[in-house]
Amino acid sequence: MRRRVVAAFLLPVLSGCRAADPPARGLVTAAQRDAALASARLWRAPAVPIGQANLGENPTGEGSFRDSAEIACRFSLEPVNGTTPKFYCTLESGERVKVKYARSNPELAGEVAATRLLHALGFPTDRMYVTNGVRCQGCPRFPFTALRCVERTGMTRACTIGANPDRAIEFPAAVIERTFAGRKMEARRDQGWSWFELDRVNPARGGSTRAEVDALRLLAILLAHWDNKGENQRLLCPEGQDRADGSCAAPLLMVQDLGATFGPLKIDLHNWRRVPIWDDRATCRVSMKRLPFDGATFGTQRISEEGRQFALTLLRPLTWAQLTTLFTASGVTRLDHATGEAHDADAWVTAFMSKVEQIAGGDPCPSAAELTGRGE
Repeated sequence: MRRRVVAAFLLPVLSGCRAADPPARGLVTAAQRDAALASARLWRAPAVPIGQANLGENPTGEGSFRDSAEIACRFSLEPVNGTTPKFYCTLESGERVKVKYARSNPELAGEVAATRLLHALGFPTDRMYVTNGVRCQGCPRFPFTALRCVERTGMTRACTIGANPDRAIEFPAAVIERTFAGRKMEARRDQGWSWFELDRVNPARGGSTRAEVDALRLLAILLAHWDNKGENQRLLCPEGQDRADGSCAAPLLMVQDLGATFGPLKIDLHNWRRVPIWDDRATCRVSMKRLPFDGATFGTQRISEEGRQFALTLLRPLTWAQLTTLFTASGVTRLDHATGEAHDADAWVTAFMSKVEQIAGGDPCPSAAELTGRGE
């Protein structure tokens, strides 16, 4: 059955609507992945000083969209995963992008806000573009439902009834995602990387420092990134860094799905501000055990003093105005909220700043050398 389902995605189903070629997904050996993980970096100095970053605009660069733009594209029939309504669509330029829709879906606002924040701080992310709407030529009225139907039944025509190659369906306030360019370094499908594997990053082999790793851990806690299964992070070889033997000259670790943030569960001010940074401040322990999935791949960790100070070096330059813009422009304050204060950007900024102060408060943590010597 599985072979018939996969084959169904490769068949043309509508005149002018052709199944997109599946992305290249070559696997590496376990040894190659281990080597890439040990030498991977997860932070790079941002090109724009943090205090000057514009958190209210879409990512800049070639092919950028204004948040007021209406984007036209043609439906691409290919599988999607996850629970957020989404589909692939081909732009007039020929580029294939992922479109996420459903105006009331908190994942869209959460992912836009979280990716803009991490990018501004120097952590690589996929690029998320807010739009005024997407006009999808050849789309079924409910594309995500249609794609899941095809995946489960293999009945392409039945699942896409009503789709017309000459008609466009509009998706208001949709978000477009462009993935960070590079080759996945996976020994099995959808392996990604788990948070407990960060212990294997080795600065002696060119990997990130303990300070950078611990800073990312603190930011994950700050964001309440509880849906952190391996496939929601990506170990990749950036473009131009491939070696002939299949290894990578400069592997990169990144978080690729940040939709389940600012909660739990998602975009929940009341509960987000109640999630503490520290599980035990006296011992500098952090944990996500009290969050959904019992913390998933993020176990209890001790944070080094170098990591705490590095996180503060990144977070302190952020201004009230920047964060106000972040929560407003991403759509966080426009969602349907259970409480009126969640529509107020100042309430979100206050909660954010409180978390920064939690990181700053208290006695120094153990040094990275002390924790390494203890095997922590």
